[in-house]
Amino acid sequence: MKDLIAKQNFTDEELKTLKNNSSWSCDTFVIMADVSEEEATILSKNSDRVEYDAQPLMYYPKKTYGPHEKLKLGNVTIDQVEETYEHLGSSPYWCWGYEEGINVHGVAIGNEAIFTKDVAEKMQAVKDGEHVEYGIIGMEFIRLGLERAKTAREAVNVITGLLAEYGQFSSGNPAVQPEDGAYDNSFIIADKDESYVLETVGKHFMAKRVSKGTTAISNEPSIRTEWDLASDGIIDYAIEKGWWEEERRSEFDFAKAFLDFEKPLQLSHIRVQRMKQLLKEGLDNHQGQIGLPWSRRIMRDHYEDTFLEGPYMNAALPDFLTVCMHHSPAEFTWGNTASSSQFILPKEKDRFPVMWWLAGVPCTGVYIPFYPEAGPINPILSKAGTYGKHAMAPQDAAVDSYKEDSFWWIMRDLLETAKGDAYGEKFNVRQPIIRKVYNDLERKWLLEAKNVEEKAMDLKLKNDEGYKQILSEFSDKCVMEALETTKNLKDMIQKV
Repeated sequence: MKDLIAKQNFTDEELKTLKNNSSWSCDTFVIMADVSEEEATILSKNSDRVEYDAQPLMYYPKKTYGPHEKLKLGNVTIDQVEETYEHLGSSPYWCWGYEEGINVHGVAIGNEAIFTKDVAEKMQAVKDGEHVEYGIIGMEFIRLGLERAKTAREAVNVITGLLAEYGQFSSGNPAVQPEDGAYDNSFIIADKDESYVLETVGKHFMAKRVSKGTTAISNEPSIRTEWDLASDGIIDYAIEKGWWEEERRSEFDFAKAFLDFEKPLQLSHIRVQRMKQLLKEGLDNHQGQIGLPWSRRIMRDHYEDTFLEGPYMNAALPDFLTVCMHHSPAEFTWGNTASSSQFILPKEKDRFPVMWWLAGVPCTGVYIPFYPEAGPINPILSKAGTYGKHAMAPQDAAVDSYKEDSFWWIMRDLLETAKGDAYGEKFNVRQPIIRKVYNDLERKWLLEAKNVEEKAMDLKLKNDEGYKQILSEFSDKCVMEALETTKNLKDMIQKV
């Protein structure tokens, strides 16, 4: 595929290629407080998107609404609530919702595309000329949960209630129609005390509570024969559709009943097993505790420490889908990791929930701390490229491209510079330089964050609103350092 940094438009043939290669991928895991070095829940997600899908960071304050107000989403209009909570999220340039986000109450959510018989049936119906109702987009569910819930369980209730009323059939990619890009959704919804794996099919769901240890999900249903919550009639629905046998009702297996077996599992199963392997390795090698550094190592994985020994040539010329995803010129991957986030949700009330956000590909990016309580963020973070930031139906969006005042595109430009060409000719030389510099910066910010948070908390406990300014100024300082460092890195690696 052509270089998207300079590219303004896609031909019909290129968009067709993207549609035909929409082997969606994202990866999400949670580390509960009992095995966390941070003594907090850590939710981590890599968001993988098509190459032109810029993903700005957005902030929205608490807001109140009058009675009977409506909320227009991409495909449907729903009832607005009286009050929405302050929140931050990583939001595709065309989307009202988030790939991952956090609210002021310390609820964090990430989602995955999953491919079910239900969505396959609907996609075929549209292609056959039948009418199928569109629904809420998976990323919109994330923001709705964050705006309306104070706990993980409340967010489960918000999402499943809206799911039952409005459904979810929709494309998940800009410039792609639902019949080419629809999927159902799986979520990890976390707070300081518990997490839920919530998996959906059509208007139905099952959910499993996680209170200890670790769990990971990818682009396949993970709930099998054990669950804690389920929608009324979900087993009846599977039996009515012919996807499960009545005489085996007591043996019901969610994944087996609903999984679309015509979608290749190697796209997801290898990655989710790799995350589980690395989580176990982290526990084994760190006295049963995992912290941010190991979590980030997982986010940047290309199977380096396996029998595969990483990609044959370089990570930017992938041989297979990896947790840190890169576009393949052979078109078996369809884009890059567009953002990566780590949410720290402390059990103690005298600590702040924080979102460590990375724009672009984790192996050439840097995690920056943001606090949902701190208020507005640097505007450069919320800018997309030439198309701009919108809230619209994905199928109506046009392609975004590079713009110099967008933080996301600046980081994307660094990836292209690191590659050298479409085949990553310079990547093995240039990427380690980037990684060393950014690793030092991340370590420095982790140390600084502890001091900054302590000072801010002292003020908060005294009911001094000045604590918000302390947190905001720290985040902005890190953003400016990241920008300056990235500019210097680009100049440096071009000489190598």
